[in-house]
Amino acid sequence: MENQRPKVGVAVLVFKGGAILLGKRKASIGRDQYGSPGGHLEHLEGFEECARREVLEEAGIEIDRPRFLCVMNNQVHAPHHYVMVVLAADWKSGEPQNMEPDKCEGWDWYGLDALPASMTPAMYTAVEAYRSGRAYFDSHRALASI
Repeated sequence: MENQRPKVGVAVLVFKGGAILLGKRKASIGRDQYGSPGGHLEHLEGFEECARREVLEEAGIEIDRPRFLCVMNNQVHAPHHYVMVVLAADWKSGEPQNMEPDKCEGWDWYGLDALPASMTPAMYTAVEAYRSGRAYFDSHRALASI
């Protein structure tokens, strides 16, 4: 356990006309739950650079104006442990495509008042951050559904 360290993940709430882009996950963490595009921060990569790369790799679209939304200490899926940096961004161009069909069932736009019933705990927290302006979530207990 001494060599284990948290990983850094970047998630992106992509907005288009009042809706956010969500996909149903197939991966072991968050399986059958909806989440936003995102992934691991690479060595020497900036948060905005990671956000643009991950959204393009996963959904085939370009984003504009990536900006800080919140940070969370995500221990919900222990022994996995992530420090999540969540950015909000605006849709710029392209139609969502499922670029990683082994990891996601597909992408669609959801209004904030019509979100899927089953989202990842981190997604519930990101939406709460957007609605409340709260930007700091240090406890895995803060990642409960809203």
